Formats: sequence, structure tokens, C-alpha cells
Amino acid sequence: MKTGTVKALKVTWNILKHLLQVTALFLVLTICWTGAIYLTKALYGYTGSPSSDYVIQLINFIFGIILFICCMLLFGIYLHRKEMAMLKAIIDAMRRISKGDFSVKLEYRSNQREFEKIAHSINEMAGELGRMETMRQDFISNVSHEIQSPLTSIQGFSTALRNPAISPAKREHYLDIIERESQRLSQMSDNLLKLSSLESDPGAFATGRFRLDRQLQAVVLASEPQWMAKTIQVELELQECEIDGAEDLLRQVWVNLLHNSIKFTPEGGAVKISLRPNNGGMEVVFADTGIGIGEADLPRLFERFYKADKSRNRSVGGSGLGLSIVKKIVDIHRGEITVQSEPGQGTSFAVTLPGSLEN
Repeated sequence: MKTGTVKALKVTWNILKHLLQVTALFLVLTICWTGAIYLTKALYGYTGSPSSDYVIQLINFIFGIILFICCMLLFGIYLHRKEMAMLKAIIDAMRRISKGDFSVKLEYRSNQREFEKIAHSINEMAGELGRMETMRQDFISNVSHEIQSPLTSIQGFSTALRNPAISPAKREHYLDIIERESQRLSQMSDNLLKLSSLESDPGAFATGRFRLDRQLQAVVLASEPQWMAKTIQVELELQECEIDGAEDLLRQVWVNLLHNSIKFTPEGGAVKISLRPNNGGMEVVFADTGIGIGEADLPRLFERFYKADKSRNRSVGGSGLGLSIVKKIVDIHRGEITVQSEPGQGTSFAVTLPGSLEN
């Protein structure tokens, strides 16, 4: 249904509602006036009728007003009880929410318009708090799981090192594992701190204008040992351009995306990085010939600790925080990141950034 038609129906309904209210008021007045006439006639049977018609009409009027006021008072008491019941339900709902019960859902009738927005807001707040609580519990569970795995390895191999009978080669191997798992814990801690700082004060990072194509070149050169070790061919297709942004944060985006491409691209594969103008801004694309990502995993790819293939990630390391950091930094720059991938067909990440961050 079109917006104009909906508005017209709402206006018509409001007019009809007010007409019905006015009609109901006149109906109550008529009933009270009629009741007053019959009541005074019954009284005149005992007291006698006044000689003046004016006095009769005055008495009828006074009785009619008294009956109308009594009806309004009774109606007011009825509404007051309904209002008090609704207020009590709202207070009870707020008390339950304060105690951590987010399953609250206030019911209201269509004639309680004054409480409709309040009840809707409370229901919406309870639902949002419930989702946040679920996210909090998932976050704690994921952090505990991610920390437990390297700690178990460190503890196990530290115990094994106490055995004086192990060979020097095994000792060196165990020490390498302990060092690697310690670095994994350290990296996870750094990533969590970075996410926390990005969310708590995203405007605290210094911004300036810099050459984005040069930054991408520097990131690729700094990662040369990683992609050379796997004989991966890195192709650059960069147009010269400048951008306003937080240089250090955007460097983190390109580092994370490049390392992901290298990590999940087999030996002898290829990674292509392109930079081109896009609707007044610019678009950076990281496309690889890696193992790809399943369609079911794509919508959750930027969630914290989410791993498209947990066994695959365990074998190559990583905590599932890198893409969450990427998404947060891109959001801070009022940009957008999208991903296209199919299993065995490689993955392509596209980051679109505005040309300027000025309002």
C-alpha cells in the first residue's frame, strides 16, 4: 500500500474516531437529560409539580447535569483503574528488566494510545537488551574457548619439558610451540584491546590526508616474506589517489586483508590488489585464488571470533578477530566492506571509502 494512501486512511480514521467520541458524548447527555425528566416526574408524584414551567425546566437541567457528572465520574474511575493497571504493569516490567529478565513483553489495547509508545519502547528495549545479553554470553564463551586452547598447549608442553629424558630436538620443538601459543595469546589480547578502544572512542584517532596507493604498496612490501615463502604472486593495480582518514587504522585494514589472503591461498596462488575511484570515493579490492568461503558463512564473517571453518583456522592460527577489527575501522571511516566468495574459487574483499571525512 502506498504511503499517501496509508496517511489518508489514518486521517480518515482519526476524523471518524473524533466524530464517534462527540456522538457518544451527546448520547450520554441525551440519556442523562431524559433520565432527569423521568426522575423529576416521579418526584412530582409525591411533592406536586411546580406552577412555573421555567422552574420545572431548571430543575430538570440541574438533575440532568448531576446525572451527567455522575456518569463521567464513574467512567473516570473505570479509566483510572485501567490506567493504574497499565502503570503497574510498566513498573513491574521495568523491575524485571533491572533484575536481568529480558523476556518482558507488555500488552496494551488499541484504546490505550497514551501508553502505546511507552509499552512499545519498553518491549523494544527489552528485546535489544536480550540480544546484547546473548552477545555478551557468546563473547565470554568465545574468549574462554580461545584462551583455553593455547593455555592447554602451554601447560602441557611446559610439563613435558620437566622430563629430563627428552631429546634436545623435542625440547626445542616444545619450546617453539610454547612460544607460538604465547604469541597467539598476546595477539588476541592486542586485538581485544584494539576493538575496545575503537568502540569506546572512535573519534580519538588522528586523521589526515595521505596517499592511499603508497600505503598499499608499503603494506605489500612489508609482507613480502610471507607471500614469497608460499611463492604467491601479488599483482598491484593502483591508481594514484589521496584520502582523508586515520592512516594507522587503515594500514591495519590492509594488513589484515592481505594476511588473510596469503593465509588461505595455497602455494603458487595469486593475490590481486586494486585501487580505483568509485562514486566520488575510492574502492580497494583484495582478490585471491584461495580456498574460498561457503555461502552460509558469508553473513557472519565479520562477527567476533567467528570462523568459517574452525578446523581450517586452527591449523593456520588466528582468533577470528581480524575481520571484526577491519569492519569496525571501515565503519569509523563511514565506508563499506563487502565480500564475494565460493569454495575453491577464491575470495574477494571490496572496501569502499568516501573521498573525504568532512561533514
